[in-house]
Amino acid sequence: MISKLNLSINSERLLNRLQELGRTGLDDDNKRTRLAASDADKVGRDLLFTWMKEAGLEVEIDRIGNIFGIWYGTENRNEAPIMLGSHIDTVINAGMYDGCYGVLSGLEVINTLKETGFIPSRPIAVAAFTNEEGVRYQPDMMGSLVYAGGLSADEALAQVGTDGTILREELERIGYAGTKEPGFLTPHAYIELHIEQGPILDKMGIPIGAVENLQGISWQRITIEGVANHAGTTPTDMRRDAGLAAARVITYLRDRANASNGQTVATVGTIEFKPNAVNVIPSLATLTVDLRDPNEQRLGEEEQALANYLKELAASEEVSITSEQLVRFQPVTFDETIVKLIEQSAGGRGLASRRMTSGAGHDAQMMVRICSTAMIFVPSIDGISHNPKEYTKDTDLVAGTNVLLDVVSNLAVKEELING
Repeated sequence: MISKLNLSINSERLLNRLQELGRTGLDDDNKRTRLAASDADKVGRDLLFTWMKEAGLEVEIDRIGNIFGIWYGTENRNEAPIMLGSHIDTVINAGMYDGCYGVLSGLEVINTLKETGFIPSRPIAVAAFTNEEGVRYQPDMMGSLVYAGGLSADEALAQVGTDGTILREELERIGYAGTKEPGFLTPHAYIELHIEQGPILDKMGIPIGAVENLQGISWQRITIEGVANHAGTTPTDMRRDAGLAAARVITYLRDRANASNGQTVATVGTIEFKPNAVNVIPSLATLTVDLRDPNEQRLGEEEQALANYLKELAASEEVSITSEQLVRFQPVTFDETIVKLIEQSAGGRGLASRRMTSGAGHDAQMMVRICSTAMIFVPSIDGISHNPKEYTKDTDLVAGTNVLLDVVSNLAVKEELING
């Protein structure tokens, strides 16, 4: 059931905050970069901290640097909160919306509900998780992974960054090494509003995506060892060409993905040859493979199919092939009741919606381990993200936050909607 509060957010406040946060981390060339625990990240965090305090929230920071602004009512302090949020760290030369929109929309929902005199039956919190992007420190989605118990805080804090820094020391340096143990609040539900980062909603002209699941992710590094030899004097049938074998892996993966009717996607994102000379047959090829599928069984089948193919390829091309697993996340299914609430809210506001699979990883896939979870998508123009050209129309940003407002207000008064 959708409540009839007929509330709407303060769109000007939301959009102005997005712009103001978006100006942090800009360099002299107007490129936006706020890597986790960097000086630029501190500026963004300080701004968010100020806004949370201005909203009258209790602000807590845990040991991994996750920031929480919590709205407690007079009689609900012991109840599990409804948690909203995402992250504010970025990739290098980033857009303005990825992650930040989810955090600021969550804050705006709380602002709106407080200003209208709404009395929630349980606390409502907004979270900004540390190092979601995983650019400076690995793994990505680190703050939410630690929060959900999938990685110890001590192990995460000991990570050495790409610049040789240690996360623990950098969080201390910028003033965001908190004292709360990660997981100190177990949410009743977690909802993440996010730009799609893909082209589907934009191309279909649909303003709201009700995200029902999230793809499993399998990353591996493949190393192919052949024999370097002269490019002009070695007949092709006498070559042990690591480069050719790498090319065959790439085409094999594309053929498998095409045969899956869009269920599986496969990407070779990095490749390196040695000796990497124009007139030498490669003796070594190193490439990474990114496999994704929303179904665990299919993802496992694709991993096994690739493993079998690598064995066949090694024999046919007389090369040695080894594979190292880098990342493995199982697919995630989101809470059906919350997904339906998203659809109903969109319909109640006259907005078209469609159910979707998230192709990207998000903090929500970690939070689903500890509470009922779902995501809302809004369109990304031309599907562009992790890029300064990342853009979502103001009308879509406002519409998505109003849908989030509806869902939160319902969950805060309708306790029977999801299991406590």
